Amino acid sequence: EMNAQAQDRLLLESDMRQGIGAGEFLLHYQPQVDIASNSIVGCEALVRWKHPTRGMLSPILFIPIAEESGLIKELGLWVMKEACSQQVYWCNQGLPQLRMAINISSRQFLSQDLISQLKQVIQQTKITPSFLELELTEGSIMEYVEENIEILEHFHQMGVLLAIDDFGTGYSSMAYLKRFPIDKLKIDQSFVKDLATDPDDAAIVKATVLLGHSLHLKVIAEGVETKEQLEYLTSIGCDEIQGYYYSKPLIAEEFVKLISNEINKSGISTKEI
Repeated sequence: EMNAQAQDRLLLESDMRQGIGAGEFLLHYQPQVDIASNSIVGCEALVRWKHPTRGMLSPILFIPIAEESGLIKELGLWVMKEACSQQVYWCNQGLPQLRMAINISSRQFLSQDLISQLKQVIQQTKITPSFLELELTEGSIMEYVEENIEILEHFHQMGVLLAIDDFGTGYSSMAYLKRFPIDKLKIDQSFVKDLATDPDDAAIVKATVLLGHSLHLKVIAEGVETKEQLEYLTSIGCDEIQGYYYSKPLIAEEFVKLISNEINKSGISTKEI
């Protein structure tokens, strides 16, 4: 059984090498909603793999393989280009200027090419840097703190927004957290899932919101699925939400329909935005 699993992993790795260049990967976009105004202010780009024989594959299956094999650098660069191009395309079509959030893996973050690649993507796509947000995990930025602070400063100087993803699941030091030039904390969905019934999770989420605001950071909660979760997050002053309560991740065409419906409800034409 172990041998079969190893063979299957090698086969997927081989397929991935071909699939990146063959256009088998695509992005889905999950809205990020401002709680106060109940309006979409951004989205997170989530990669999917439309395998020619296995169908649509979840990133849970192929991202670990991409990281172990080093293919995450090539895949990550494709995601950056595709997501930034899509954001600019939407703007050129008269849709609102929305923030585009992109996940940066640990291996991708530690790559010496990331800064130059990001600069090149911004120049090629002409995306406004302040509408591009990089999501980094606690683990990736805490591994080599001093060196990573310099890298984050580069991003900050470029005007790109920075968010710590899955906050609360890593090992952030408060002493270092205040030194990172970050803009947002993203509360991990594992804490959001049971916050309506688990007092400990509710306390952690509340403390994270207070911590973020005390450091002048925005706070977004992911994995929001119920009205009760939203009501609690609203009561403690959380800034934004992301999750199935508002929308599942959507292909580009469906995301445009969602935005258009929101515009129509508000009575604002795309020309006025």
